[in-house]
Amino acid sequence: MNNTTIHTADRLTHIKIVVVALVAGIAVVGVGIAAHKSQPDMSAQLEARAPVLKAGQPVIWSGNEARTIR
Repeated sequence: MNNTTIHTADRLTHIKIVVVALVAGIAVVGVGIAAHKSQPDMSAQLEARAPVLKAGQPVIWSGNEARTIR
């Protein structure tokens, strides 16, 4: 048997590669799900930690500054 390259590999070798890739993918997803930190209940954290800023009256900014290039 000549299974050294992907072009010359037989059908069983291709199936083994696919199975190993699927098992590795499932393992990565399983570790990711197991390591996931659950989110706390956000309703208990809805409190103001700083003063509330309210919008004032609209302001129009304008300037008539002439730039002098020397």
